Amino acid sequence: MGIIHTRIDDRLIHGQVATMWTNSLRVTRIMVVDDAASQDDILKMSLKLACPNGVALSVLSIDNAAERIKAGNYEGQRVFLIIKSTDTLLKLLDKGVAIDKVNVGNLTFTEGKTKIANTVAVTDYEILDFHKIMERGVDLTLQLIPSNPSENLKGILEKLGK
Repeated sequence: MGIIHTRIDDRLIHGQVATMWTNSLRVTRIMVVDDAASQDDILKMSLKLACPNGVALSVLSIDNAAERIKAGNYEGQRVFLIIKSTDTLLKLLDKGVAIDKVNVGNLTFTEGKTKIANTVAVTDYEILDFHKIMERGVDLTLQLIPSNPSENLKGILEKLGK
């Protein structure tokens, strides 16, 4: 498949992703999957500017990404898949994209969200999505940067009674 790491991060490509994660994973391509971003030329340009030199970038809709991944278009590459939301992850899984592990890196706190970690705040809807994703056998972890320990999201939700 070529995908070596999948991350949910509502900031998409930013300093930690562009430097720490990309270098640690020895990524050759960053793939941003987000329907809105794939239609927004200004956002795509800013993502291109944030992408490290020497690393290819794809900004794709959910449908287009699923087709390309399943067709094996990224064989032999080291692809870092970045998505903005749990909803996008569920749609990729629904379309038959095989993903077995996801790092939840950053979901920004806004009013109405519950903070479950330093950089992860979620709605009740997102918690339901996390459970649906885990029921499909996907291992969800929290890890801000590669040097941080990885924490099991299921255990965190259980401790919080969620």
